[in-house]
Amino acid sequence: MEALHTQGVWIAATLQKQTKHLEQFWIVVTHLGDPKAAFLLVFPFTYFCCKRAGLAVIWTAAITEWLNLVLKWFLFGERPFWWIGESGLFVTNQPDVNQFPSTCETGPGSPSGHAMVTAAVWWVVVSSLGSFLYTRTRSVSLAAAPVLFYMVLLITVGISRVFILAHFPHQVVAGSMAGFLLGVFLNKRVPEGRPLLFFLSCSVGLLLSAVVLHAGLQQLGIDLSWSIALAKKWCSQPEWIRLDTAPFSSLTRDCGALLGLGLAQYWKPGGWNLPWAPRALTLALSSMALYHIHRLPLPVQPPILFYALFFTKFVLVPQIVMILVPGLVQLFTHTKND
Repeated sequence: MEALHTQGVWIAATLQKQTKHLEQFWIVVTHLGDPKAAFLLVFPFTYFCCKRAGLAVIWTAAITEWLNLVLKWFLFGERPFWWIGESGLFVTNQPDVNQFPSTCETGPGSPSGHAMVTAAVWWVVVSSLGSFLYTRTRSVSLAAAPVLFYMVLLITVGISRVFILAHFPHQVVAGSMAGFLLGVFLNKRVPEGRPLLFFLSCSVGLLLSAVVLHAGLQQLGIDLSWSIALAKKWCSQPEWIRLDTAPFSSLTRDCGALLGLGLAQYWKPGGWNLPWAPRALTLALSSMALYHIHRLPLPVQPPILFYALFFTKFVLVPQIVMILVPGLVQLFTHTKND
């Protein structure tokens, strides 16, 4: 692994040198590949184009990110930004690399969560779009265009993660492959129309299983906070260490989103049926609401309060997208037409 890591560091150094003029582009791409973007950006847009695809997106994102967390606990993947200093191999030949605000994630590095969730979620999107295009046009080449976009997206997200020193190249490749397989598998098993108890069981089950696994590994003498200590030690700017990148933040996001998905389907089975114009308005208003919810600052002390509020925030996401905003638009347009 040492040779693989060393090669990865020099690849990142070359990327930063050769594509320095694209720095802002890579930063934007890495934000678009962030797992939370699947919940806050991809889900609302997909849901208002196709309800089943929207449900598949949030379902796939939650399960994939949870599995990514479990894999990271077992694989103990290093991250370039701390391995450069921790390895002691670059004392006399220091690579010319920079860190960025998105670099200093505190979880283990393998496999890449950005690559894994992006690969899974966007497979749901492009496969649905490809099927729609083929049904309408019977053109194989046109139906294949979304797959080409999918491949370009995975490559650019992967490069962005290597560029900012968040991952080694092999971690990105592993995440992309695992995410693609999960996307294919989960897209065929969308819990559309399932009862609230199913989603409650999934949410509680994922939460408890992760907590029990974490406690069990700790009892075996495995320190799962090792990556947090290294991130704090080697991050060039302490303010770049954020609690929302911690492993338990992704866990609470996934469990909250699944519970919220169940509640949304419980309150309004089948959702609201809106024409295209009100649907476009609903998408715009939902996006604005999710943006402000995302920007809402949360107290980081005590951590249990942060995680509880973080969980609540993502319980609200499906409610806003599927129930509250469409209901208000339906009420407004119905009253206006009357």
